[in-house]
Amino acid sequence: MRHSGVGDGAGMPGFLGRKSRYVRMDDVLPPEPEPEVEKEDGAGGGVRVRGGARRHVFLCSVFASLNHVLLGYDVGVMSGCIIFIQKDLHIDEVQQEVLVGCLSFISLLGSLAAGRTSDAIGRKRTIGLAAAIFQAGAAVMALAPSFAALMAGRLLAGIGIGFGLMVAPVYISEISPAALRGSLASLPEIFISFGILLGYVSNLAFAGLPDHVNWRVMLAAGILPSISVAYVLTVIPESPRWLVMQGRTGEARAVLLTVTETEDEAQERLAEIEESARVTSAGKAVWREIMRPSLVIRRMLVAGLGVQFFQQATGIDALVYYSPTIFRDAGIATEGHLLAATVAVGLSKTIIIVIAILLVDRVGRKPLLYISTVGITACLAVLAATLSLLARGTLPGGVAIALAILTVCGFVAFFSVGIGPINMVLSSEIYPLRLRAQAVGLGLAVNRLTSGAVAMSFLSICRAVSVAGAFTAFAAVSTLSVAFVHWFVPETSGKTLEEIEFLFGEAGSAGEVELGDGEHLVHGR
Repeated sequence: MRHSGVGDGAGMPGFLGRKSRYVRMDDVLPPEPEPEVEKEDGAGGGVRVRGGARRHVFLCSVFASLNHVLLGYDVGVMSGCIIFIQKDLHIDEVQQEVLVGCLSFISLLGSLAAGRTSDAIGRKRTIGLAAAIFQAGAAVMALAPSFAALMAGRLLAGIGIGFGLMVAPVYISEISPAALRGSLASLPEIFISFGILLGYVSNLAFAGLPDHVNWRVMLAAGILPSISVAYVLTVIPESPRWLVMQGRTGEARAVLLTVTETEDEAQERLAEIEESARVTSAGKAVWREIMRPSLVIRRMLVAGLGVQFFQQATGIDALVYYSPTIFRDAGIATEGHLLAATVAVGLSKTIIIVIAILLVDRVGRKPLLYISTVGITACLAVLAATLSLLARGTLPGGVAIALAILTVCGFVAFFSVGIGPINMVLSSEIYPLRLRAQAVGLGLAVNRLTSGAVAMSFLSICRAVSVAGAFTAFAAVSTLSVAFVHWFVPETSGKTLEEIEFLFGEAGSAGEVELGDGEHLVHGR
């Protein structure tokens, strides 16, 4: 059992509004600088009090998440680029779908390869590798003279995105204390949303350039965020869990001393990591264990892979990629108005995701997932009804446009407050150390495969059953996601990564786990 080491009355408000298990010295002492105090005993078990540990963890998590701006930017910018690429390169509807959807399929290969790569070269170097591959792909796309060259660059960029998607949540979960892990592991989703917004703004800003130039400038601008990753690699430490897996315990302890409040806490976390790592040497090969899982691992995989599937199966990428098509179907005619409406969508998504970060550790994962999936279902149903009534001529055009914008913004808002960020929080925290990198990579592969299938088929589905019919199908899938959350997703808020393993082992089913279990287990001791 781990103990906070402080009395009940000593707790101060933690990071982002949550009451932390650990008391920061700069929360209870005067604000002026305090010297480091170290007390050594004969066994080297000194107690060291340092300031800035929580701030350091936050900055490391922010820096590790920067690659997610690349995915968001690519998704957002392509929604406008496709309009001008169609004019310049004269591509047909099928080529549009392939160009948009292939990114997800290729990024899933990157996600699968990133698990083994990050275990081999470390989480930190994999972050840098992801940025370098994306830069190369973005440069090829910006200079592409033909559709074939554009596809080659997009495939390369997709591999880089896949690497970045997998490694950042794993790194953040492995460096963060349990009390902050939900908020910090949600940061990548903030950066995806911010990237989407930047992509939309780029579309609006450069749309006035000639058709053979504007889309190239839009794509080239995506290289800029990835350059910052070079600085990141000089700042962030390696994951302590990865260092332990490599037998570099001394280095892991040094990293933990920078991200924990006291030396005693660092030693406790190191002991937990070493205990988890010992299981690896006696266990089966990682992929063999995933393919033939025990009951506990099977429950983890169902929860983790299921949330990854439903996040995309409800149609978020179709909405983001093809939002101009949706708004055009609702009655918005000019390109300028279409792109301006997409900026409103991106802005609402970014604002709401920040609110979600504030709530994920305070409210818990499961209540936010309920709010998110129910809200998404309602918005999809209203959007489908709006487009259907407009097509029949029973709804005025002005009302239809207002409802379309409102429901699309509502969709991304409910997505961003729950299943958007929480899918990666769950995926990065529910698996044991020996399986984490590969299992998270597998989950991202499911996510990207589903995203690609939706993005690559959306226009064809709309042509077959109408845009309203497509969103009716998404609403039906979203209804299933509500039931899935109820039966298969447990509440993990506040638990350490090691305690979560016991959660899946002891619960008869995830649906039987009460929402307060994390508080009883971690805070009520």
